[in-house]
Amino acid sequence: MLDAAEVRLDARKSFAADWIARNAARFSAFNAEIWNYAEPAWREYRSAAAYGALLRAEGFAVEAGSGGMPTAFAAEWGKGGPVLGSYAEYDAVPGNSQAVAPYRAPRPGLHPWAAGHTDPHSSLGTAALIGVLAAKAALEDSGLPVTLRFMGEPAEKMCGSKPVHAAKGYLDGADAYVVYHPHRANTVASATQCGAYWSAVFTFECLEPERWIDKSLLPISISHADARCPGAIDALCLMYTTTKYTKEAMFPHTGTWTLNEFVLAAGDATSDNLPPRFAQIQYAARAPALAIVARIFDVLESNARAAVAASGCQASRRWVTKTRVGLPNQAMSDLAFANMRLFGPPEFPPAARDFARRIQEGLGLTPMENPFAPENETLTEPAEYEATLRRALPPWQSHFTSDDYVEYTWHAPTVRVFTMRPTLRAPEPGYAYPAWAANALGGLPAAIDPGMLLAGKTIAATLLDLAANPALREAAKAEFTERTGGGVGGARWVAPLLPRDFAPPVDLRWPEYVRTERGEEWWLPTPAEGSGAGDPL
Repeated sequence: MLDAAEVRLDARKSFAADWIARNAARFSAFNAEIWNYAEPAWREYRSAAAYGALLRAEGFAVEAGSGGMPTAFAAEWGKGGPVLGSYAEYDAVPGNSQAVAPYRAPRPGLHPWAAGHTDPHSSLGTAALIGVLAAKAALEDSGLPVTLRFMGEPAEKMCGSKPVHAAKGYLDGADAYVVYHPHRANTVASATQCGAYWSAVFTFECLEPERWIDKSLLPISISHADARCPGAIDALCLMYTTTKYTKEAMFPHTGTWTLNEFVLAAGDATSDNLPPRFAQIQYAARAPALAIVARIFDVLESNARAAVAASGCQASRRWVTKTRVGLPNQAMSDLAFANMRLFGPPEFPPAARDFARRIQEGLGLTPMENPFAPENETLTEPAEYEATLRRALPPWQSHFTSDDYVEYTWHAPTVRVFTMRPTLRAPEPGYAYPAWAANALGGLPAAIDPGMLLAGKTIAATLLDLAANPALREAAKAEFTERTGGGVGGARWVAPLLPRDFAPPVDLRWPEYVRTERGEEWWLPTPAEGSGAGDPL
């Protein structure tokens, strides 16, 4: 157990907190910049460039395009001492464009289904950046040797980059990682960590349609009157339908495993009696154990073979990602939460409460004196958070949902810090606000900055403790060694699931903003204003 006396507001932490206060407006503006870019997975070009420029200006050496991913980066500062790190995420989510407005509206000039920040990853990356730079400033002031590592991690929504960085060695050689995610509560993750996320694209190709029937049996062959070979879209639909039928047989519906699909490409757009030659469907599964997600993909591959047999097409599978499950480190969790206690819970300014009340009023609700959930402005003890989480899980389940931060947990002792993202108080049990309301609050500095700045202070203070106190590092390392059966490479250590030469799927047809003669547009066609996509049905 952590000795509370070891965690106190010393001169270095006070220096870091003062540095954050002096730079708060600067980083609020940076967060707004990333929020407004709202670039989706694998297409975060401007966001990654903004991080790279800022980190270079702060004295970091920055490798752009790390791991073969154009929108990733690996940054490092310092020399000698322990190697401590964190990371930024900055991808947005298609279909969630939202203006900073108390009503549903996409950002000005953008398609309603363009990308927007949901969690929001804009403040996730900015908070981690604040913490690392504040720790750097305090370490420079005190002359304490340390090496700080800061990774740029694109495509988190498909758990994309961290397994790649892990497989290619970027996460090796660290002493500890302090990572972050916005959340409803102000706390840290402890025993129950995230589970596995695997995703693959299945491609169907109709390569030899002329072999579908024996044309010697026809008295005359007229191509547009011949029986058409089932095309790639038929194979995709068979895959989709067969998977819907077999989902119930993949694994018992106990525990929180999920399977979702996304169509990336669907054959030829020009109508003819010729079969569509090409189609792709992506499957993504979350599961609390590697054996469950492996079983799911065994069934998917069997279904693809069945679709091929029925359609005369050919199929291939390309992995998008494969993550491990999270490894807890209670020593790190205790340290980070003790530092969060030093600074206390965040508070909303009046401007945030006024904006939230306008959302409530627009939804036909009675505006509340305090429209935010109580856990936004209190600290939640990790044991209380853990108990609440466990109430929704069966006793055997040790992991929940998914996130690719889990890759870091297998390479060094890691803690995941949570601070509040603004969450509206429900007027009655079971009431759900529309998603746009949370997305709008995520872009409002008065609402998002308080949690972001608390995260920055907590991360900075935790990094400073780890830099200055070898005993804290040794306690975290001892737990990591015990849990892995000997550390990296130990008897219970799980190696990266992707090969070192893995080619990141950056070339696939992911949704993105595109440049046309009309300017920047979302990849879906923009409907005429007020008319929808066509005639209403």
